[in-house]
Amino acid sequence: MKHLLSVTFAFLILVNTAFPREDVFSKVKHHYADNDGVKIHYVTLGEGPVLLMLHGFPDFWYTWRYQMEELSKDYKVVAVDLRGYNKSDKPKGVKQYTMPILMKDVIAVIDDLKLNKATIISNDWGGAIAWQVATYYPNRVDKFIACNIPHPVGIANYLRENPKTGQYAQDFKDKDAASKLTAEGLAGLHGKLSDLDRNRYIRAFRNSSFEGMLNYYKANYPNPANNTAGLNQPAPAIRKVKSPVLMIYGMKDKALPPGMLNNSWDFVDNEVTIYTIPEAGHFVQQEAHEKVNRVIKTWLSQYTEEGGEQ
Repeated sequence: MKHLLSVTFAFLILVNTAFPREDVFSKVKHHYADNDGVKIHYVTLGEGPVLLMLHGFPDFWYTWRYQMEELSKDYKVVAVDLRGYNKSDKPKGVKQYTMPILMKDVIAVIDDLKLNKATIISNDWGGAIAWQVATYYPNRVDKFIACNIPHPVGIANYLRENPKTGQYAQDFKDKDAASKLTAEGLAGLHGKLSDLDRNRYIRAFRNSSFEGMLNYYKANYPNPANNTAGLNQPAPAIRKVKSPVLMIYGMKDKALPPGMLNNSWDFVDNEVTIYTIPEAGHFVQQEAHEKVNRVIKTWLSQYTEEGGEQ
């Protein structure tokens, strides 16, 4: 009997290893939106009000796997590959990554979903884009959730006082910076991953454009000396976001320190909720996913009666 149980147990381990259970990666549906000939890849899961998720550097749609698994029970979750990443197109040239074009990528996805507006959840560069979309396309954003991404003016103000904080980003503007990046090294920035997730990240980054990734910095990241971006674009006029905003922040973020959050409420003409997680860092949606999921669900629930236009 003991021998039979041992054989059965070993067989179950073999089956589970050879045929892992279906997860978000295999359950999503794949789509493409078009922005002036550039295809933007996005995936969907679930049904209901739309939650549009935008990743940052270095990442791809899969960064939202924990949120997609949980939130797809009540919502239609939509996770985008930003241009230059994974299955989205990778146009060449810094000008292809300026903020007006990046904003239109998001609008193209909302249009492709046949929506008037959507709730946006974002991190890092995805959040930088989302802040601008919420500012300049207020009628297309229902609610806005920013994960470890302060308002762009807050970032610029902090960098003027603490220029060394953003030195890594200035280094990304160097001509040969992309040649120093590897898929394995970028995957390593996500900390401890399962072997399966690490392999998925490496494959996605090998299918991405390192030049494209860094063009976000070259085109848009502020220069503390003159408060301009890489293409000498003037700092945007300060308009106020009209939608309610939830800011979730991992306080151990070294790239975007929590001091950048100062006066974030000054840029929003609506309710602002800030939830800090002391033990988490930059990729808070992964590092503290259970807390992040709970906070998002609780925050969204107060607007259930209003909802977005679907």
